[in-house]
Amino acid sequence: MEVKMINNCPVKIWTDYVEKSAMRQIENLTTLPFLFHHLAIMPDVHTGMGMPIGGVLACKDAVIPNAVGVDIGCGMCAVKTNWKVADIPTDVLRKQIMRGIRKRIPLGMDHHKEAQDEKYLPTGHDIDKMEIVKRRQEYITKEVGTLGGGNHFIELQKDETGTLWIMIHSGSRNLGKLVGDYYNEKAKKLNERWYSVVSPDIRLSFLPLRTDEFNAYWQEMKYCVDFALCNRKLMMKRIEEVIKDAIPEIGFEPMINIAHNYAAWERHYGQDVIVHRKGATLAREGVIGIIPGSQGTASYIVEGLGNPESFCSCSHGAGRTLSRTAAIRDLNLKEEVERLDALGIIHAIRNQNDMQEASGAYKDIETVIANEADLVKVKTRLLPVAVIKG
Repeated sequence: MEVKMINNCPVKIWTDYVEKSAMRQIENLTTLPFLFHHLAIMPDVHTGMGMPIGGVLACKDAVIPNAVGVDIGCGMCAVKTNWKVADIPTDVLRKQIMRGIRKRIPLGMDHHKEAQDEKYLPTGHDIDKMEIVKRRQEYITKEVGTLGGGNHFIELQKDETGTLWIMIHSGSRNLGKLVGDYYNEKAKKLNERWYSVVSPDIRLSFLPLRTDEFNAYWQEMKYCVDFALCNRKLMMKRIEEVIKDAIPEIGFEPMINIAHNYAAWERHYGQDVIVHRKGATLAREGVIGIIPGSQGTASYIVEGLGNPESFCSCSHGAGRTLSRTAAIRDLNLKEEVERLDALGIIHAIRNQNDMQEASGAYKDIETVIANEADLVKVKTRLLPVAVIKG
């Protein structure tokens, strides 16, 4: 970890390289008048909207929608089985399990044709007080249990003993984007009205504590976090059903879940503050987390060490090293496919456009894990067996 002083603010960085555009965003964050104590930048850092992905920001008395992001509640879940991958015939894996998953779970922009049972949606929320969530209730009954696009994935994996694992990366679908965009626009207009010292050019408009707008965003954000978890739970349920149909004797352990786009009240350095994690996960002491690699590389089940210098956080993945446009332009399709085929991975790469999610577009996950050895300890290393991309 390296400490830089920027605008009299300590910035603690767990990597030796930060791209220029992400560093500019870090510099912008240090100008916020309500920033608390220091900034923490994870080893998977790369440019985001307003705040870099892989950033952890603690604030006094304010929440920043763009420091949470638009895929609110996006995160990972994983389940360990009691079955060895070597005991699954290839035709069963390809024809029954992989095809079955694709039939049960809509991918990309697709959603269910029929509304899913409302028991799969979040409970304990006053929806009538939520402008966006209330408006979207009819739609999200068809979106729950769907993967989404971009870097979201379903992956079958094996651990060091050859045991099968299931891993999912997904979020709050269109709901989170609508909530994030709506309250960011509201924050921009309010900041202009108040003649805020926070420049609109840095895209970090905020909502102050104890305002109606803060309370409204906070409630809808929490709903999105819960919806994203419900979404992952339903997908995992359906995947387990597909695998159980193919292997009746298989058993499943309880699901591990960790979110990486949200804000939460936490106590740090003796004060209650609002911690924004954008592409970063909670790594409080003893908390079990998930740090995925890229398509074709290892993923990790980790345990938090509770390092206060990172606000008890760690990376959420490998982190991009190429933009989507640059990856499509520069990466070699033949080379990426040959590498995955040589590893025997059932993968999702079919054309040049798929290069945006090829491993060559991402940082080396082994380096990322090594850089945060003071934040987490590795419990299990997982290698990919079969990948479904959104």
